[in-house]
Formats: sequence, structure tokens, C-alpha cells
Amino acid sequence: MPQMSKVELYAAIRRDHRAGMTMRELERKHNVAWRTVRKALDSAWPEPRKPLPPRPSALDAYKAVIDGILRADLDAPRKQRHTVTRIFHRLIEEHGADVSYPMVRRYVADRKPQIAVEAGKAPIEAFVPQTHPPGMEAEVDFGDVAVRLAGELVTCYLFSFRLSYSGKAVHRVFASAGQEAFFEGHVHALRTLGGVPRGRVRYDNLKAAVAQVLGLSRARVETDRWIAFRSHFGIESFYCRPGVDGAHEKGGVEGQIGYFRRNHFTPVPEVSSLAELNEMVEQWDLHDGRRRIGSRPRTIDEYFAVEQPLLMPLPQEPFETGRVFTPRVDRYSQIAVRTNRYSVPVRLIGKRVRVVLHASHLVVYDQNVEVARHERLIAKGGCRLDLDHYLEALIRKPGAFPGATALEQARSAGRFTPVHDAWWTQAQKVHGERDGTRALIEVLLLGRHIPHEYLVAGLATALRAGALTADAVALEARKAAQAEDEPAALGPSGTGAGQPSGTVTFLHEWKLAHLPPDTRPLPSVAPYDQLLRRRRADGGAHREEEAQ
Repeated sequence: MPQMSKVELYAAIRRDHRAGMTMRELERKHNVAWRTVRKALDSAWPEPRKPLPPRPSALDAYKAVIDGILRADLDAPRKQRHTVTRIFHRLIEEHGADVSYPMVRRYVADRKPQIAVEAGKAPIEAFVPQTHPPGMEAEVDFGDVAVRLAGELVTCYLFSFRLSYSGKAVHRVFASAGQEAFFEGHVHALRTLGGVPRGRVRYDNLKAAVAQVLGLSRARVETDRWIAFRSHFGIESFYCRPGVDGAHEKGGVEGQIGYFRRNHFTPVPEVSSLAELNEMVEQWDLHDGRRRIGSRPRTIDEYFAVEQPLLMPLPQEPFETGRVFTPRVDRYSQIAVRTNRYSVPVRLIGKRVRVVLHASHLVVYDQNVEVARHERLIAKGGCRLDLDHYLEALIRKPGAFPGATALEQARSAGRFTPVHDAWWTQAQKVHGERDGTRALIEVLLLGRHIPHEYLVAGLATALRAGALTADAVALEARKAAQAEDEPAALGPSGTGAGQPSGTVTFLHEWKLAHLPPDTRPLPSVAPYDQLLRRRRADGGAHREEEAQ
């Protein structure tokens, strides 16, 4: 049974006293002293508890000294004022104080702003309630979140764009908080909201937008790409004060990120990719639109229905949010982008390529032709290699294939399956280590024209039949693709057309059996008959001339 509070105890004593119980009976029933019974009968409210006197501290004798130092600092030059360390050393050297540094630091942190206010050197911090017209203002910020991505615990960044009037917020999770993520978050949010606020959008001084903070004013030197982005969408920016002091100037989005993280990222979500996580985030945003903020009478979506028609329309032309780099391909057929490395086809070694870095992926171009596409790495100093990019080099150096880093990454990603390994082992037994590896590389080259699932099916069929050539795998893969496209028809033995058979037809036999129909007309001797008639006519005329 929970313990009775003091208010409840007083109420019970007064109730029993009105029922006719004496003071002595009340003491015995409620197990209290007569003073408590007397106080309960005198007042329904218990007396407030007396505060305990502060415990003595070794710093008490030196608090007046510290206060004097802090008051003297108010008139001293800004660069020659006492730090906590200097105050601590002075107490020891000049006064022989036996105190600890954390004790001095805590006292100075509490007393310094009080002394400034007492001397009239600092205003009292006050917050003024604000009213936000619909469709006029918004707030933007990033917040870090922990995510278990593909079994590994990583830190990602939650972008939040919140309309100030309705509280409607749009979120997006990115691998980084760089400028490309900052831009893509804006594009996604503005498309979801259906427009751009007509007034100011509040930001802190993040590097994606601000190149330099000019003194203590609101003036900022903005980055060129951010100026172009704002101009494209018609965004009017407003920057908060630097540091913690300016956090309250966009308190709506600060609280929104905290609410979203506590309610949707607790416990830590487990996903296989950021795309899967962002699909979940979109559903969470839709769900949050049905809640009420504080004591508001209507939901977020009801306020947003009033605000959305007042937003500015979006521009028709798209804006390239990716960051462009032009790295040179090294001799390992890799390019360095930020702090990570990515592979490209070996034919580009020594050349400069154009890389468009997005928040979640990057695309590599060679003279406006896409040559590679990679998912962006989250950790620093990583390396992402595509086995297909090295096949031309590996077919000349088959000995480098077993230990290739790209092969290990292909295994981890599931692109190089146990079927590949089994076929490779049998090919090495039949053709030898070098030629068997080359045969496998020729099979992998087929993946540029044949879908992966059909190629694996062709490998499995060829392995069962003992056909260890790339031609046999290509034929069986095409047969698997053809069986997928055509309706299944049962043969005389009752097996479906989509089921693999136990025999393999070699490529030259299959070509002979599948010759295209001959649409040419049958040969005719009519032209020769015309020649014969002409010859007879010429011969008769010649005989007439001889007779004459």
C-alpha cells in the first residue's frame, strides 16, 4: 500500500476528529505525536518544510575574495580578465587555500552572471512570446540519431524542416550533414509541403550555408552554392546567434527533433538501408500530423490545411543538389571523394572523371556518360569496390582474382554467391587453376548483358550438367530468362518449361537448331527463258539473211 502523503494524513486526522475521536485516539490510530495532531486540526495545509542550512565548505572563507576578483573583472580589459584557472592559482598562492579546482569552477559559474546582473552590466534574460502568421515562417536544423544499419550501429543525421504556424514538420535521414544533404533535405521538404514560406526561414550557423560570422551582428558571409539555392527557391534566410545562446530563437524545430528522436528512434531502429529507414520516417511524419501540440485545440494537419494554400509555389526547373568533383583515377582504378575511395572501370586509369556527390550515393561520369554508381560510405577512410570494374584486368591476371578486395566485397554484398564458388571450383579441377579462373571471369563478364538472377540460374544448371564453359552458362541463362517470359507449358514428361533440365546444349548446336526462317523467294529460271527466246529470235533472223 503506498505511503500516505502529509496532506492526506492531515485530512484523515481532521475527518476522524469530526467523527468524535479524542486527541489520544487520533495519536494511536495514525501513529503520530500530539504536535502533529494539533497542527492538523489547526490547518488543512501542512507547514512547508524548513530548508536545511547549507553545509559548510572549505571555500566559504574565500568566497568574498572570489567575488571581489569577479567584480574587478567587470572594468578590466576583456582579454585580461580572470579565468577559473587563474582564480584557483591565486587562491593557493596568495591565500594558501586548501580547495579543489572543481569546487572553484562551480562557484564561479554560478556567481559570475549574478555579479554582472547586480552591477547592471548584463540584462536579465527574458523570453517574449511570439505569434507566427500562417505560411510565413519556418525553422530548419539537423540532429544526430543512432541507427543500426545492416547490423552495425552508426550515427546518422536527421534533417528537420518545420513550419512555425502549423507545426507541420518533414524529416529525412542522411549519412552526413554536408551541403548536399542540406540541399536534398530542403528539396524533399518543400516538395512534401507543396510550397515555400513567404517570410523568413530560421537557421543556425551551419557550414553548409554560412562561410563566416561577422562579429556580433546578424550579418553573415554565405556560401555561393547556398546563395544560388536560396535564389532558385525564393528562400529568405535568418541566422540565429552563434552557440547555445541562439538555440531558443528556433526553439520549435529544436523541440521537434527531440520529440521525433524520443518517440520514433527509441528503441534504436534496425534497417538494411537508409532508403528503408526514410520510408519509415515518411510514415511517422504522416502519423505525427494527427497529434496536437500542447494545448492547441486542433491537430497539426488541421492547421496545415489553412497554411498550405498561403505558401509560394515551387519553381518548375530542378536544382542540381549534388556536389561536383573532378578527381583523377589512380593505378588501382579508384577515385578519392572526400575521405573515401570508390572504384571505376580500369580503362579510365590516369584520366580525370566528373563525380556528382549526393547525400546517399555518387555518380561517376566520363564525358557525360555514366560509368559508375556507388552507395555513399558513412564511415571515414572506407573503400567501396565493384568487381565488374576490374574484370578486364583480372582476365589478364587471373592469379590476382582469389585475393581481390572487390571479390570479398562482392561476397559480402551477395553478388558473388555460393553457386559462383562451386562452379569456379569445378572449373579449376577440369581446366586448371588459371584457365578455370579465366572461365569464371568470362562468366562474370556476361553479367553486363544478362540479369544477375538468370546468370545464377544458368550457373546452377551448367554445374549440374558438368558444362564448365562460359558459352554453356550464357545459353542456360538465356533459356532461364526465356522460360521466365514465356508461359509455362508442360511437355510429354510432365515437366514445366521453366524447370531446368539435366542436359546442356552447347552454343553452336543451339544456334543451328534455332536458325531464323528463310524469307527469300524460291529460285526461278524465268530470266534464262527470256535469254533463250532472244537467242532463237536472233538465230532466225540470221538464217534469213543467209538465204538471201
